Amino acid sequence: MILCSNPQAQYVEHKEAIDSAISQVLQSGIYILGPETEAFEQEFAEFTQTEYCSGVANGTDALLLALKACDVGEGDEVITVSLTASATAAAIHQSGAEAVLVDVDPESYTLDINQLQEKISSKTKAIIPVHLYGHPAEIDAIMNIATKHGLYVIEDCAQAHGATYNGKQVGSFGDLGCFSFYPTKNLGAIGDGGAVVSSNRALADKVKLLREYGWKEKFNSSIHGWNSRLDEIQAAILRVKLKKLTHLNKRRSDLADIYNRKLAGLDLILPSVQDSCGHVYHLFVIRINDRDRLMRHLREQGIQAGIHYPTPLHRQEVYQSNQDDLKITDAYCKEILSLPMYPELGDNIDTVCSAIIDFYKHK
Repeated sequence: MILCSNPQAQYVEHKEAIDSAISQVLQSGIYILGPETEAFEQEFAEFTQTEYCSGVANGTDALLLALKACDVGEGDEVITVSLTASATAAAIHQSGAEAVLVDVDPESYTLDINQLQEKISSKTKAIIPVHLYGHPAEIDAIMNIATKHGLYVIEDCAQAHGATYNGKQVGSFGDLGCFSFYPTKNLGAIGDGGAVVSSNRALADKVKLLREYGWKEKFNSSIHGWNSRLDEIQAAILRVKLKKLTHLNKRRSDLADIYNRKLAGLDLILPSVQDSCGHVYHLFVIRINDRDRLMRHLREQGIQAGIHYPTPLHRQEVYQSNQDDLKITDAYCKEILSLPMYPELGDNIDTVCSAIIDFYKHK
């Protein structure tokens, strides 16, 4: 079976370095918020071109703590896209605010700037642009709109480690940038993990308080907080992988080039890259009218494809709304298909492309 994503393959490739890092943590006797986490925070802040980084338990918590650091709560509205993982809206709900959902740009699949302007109200407190599939949102325009209206910007970078806009790393534009280190991510742990980055000292300090009970000093809470800490083993693993991230992202880009070349001319829509954007292909997402038939065909050939995401947020029971202006999102969720994409895919990509070409020959 050729998997859609395969985090174990990355472990196997870097097994010696990862095993050594884990062993050192086990022998140290320090397992939570120790030297590995501190070193990773410094290294990841440098990588993302920010000043500060706080390791947290997962990407959803990263968004939640970022929202709370901006004092987002009951009565507030936060604008984000409907075409995203449930985690984005879940964090908004957990903060006490209401998620206001907007459509996506038809080319980049990221937040539609025009609809963003329309959805801003007196209750709007923040905007969460999602750098979906590894493609940056139109972040300069978003920042200009946010500045004009006095809104916070919290970047959801869960699928975009290393992506750039005008040569600058995503996560470094907004007031705060939030990352997930779920195992399948471009920078993935072997378990859960997340981080919040920022160059705003006050907000970064508040996130650090929020992630551990609001402690300025142990056992003394200065504000209400959570328990959301990146553990030492995951931090050590992430330090190993961070050194290789640029190379691994280059492999993803090379695989995307192969897909684009071999699938060109077929009756499907390949992903595009907008000007000034550096795509890191967390996912390689095509659009096709006969998606379900192609999925079945691929499965019969031992190839796993995925759908990210089959049901947009505004059509899910818990977030359901009567927003009929999200036409692009509604249409795309019936067509999108994620092909296998991970740095270790190697020559298996030829098998995937051949199976898709065969599908069209016998269609």
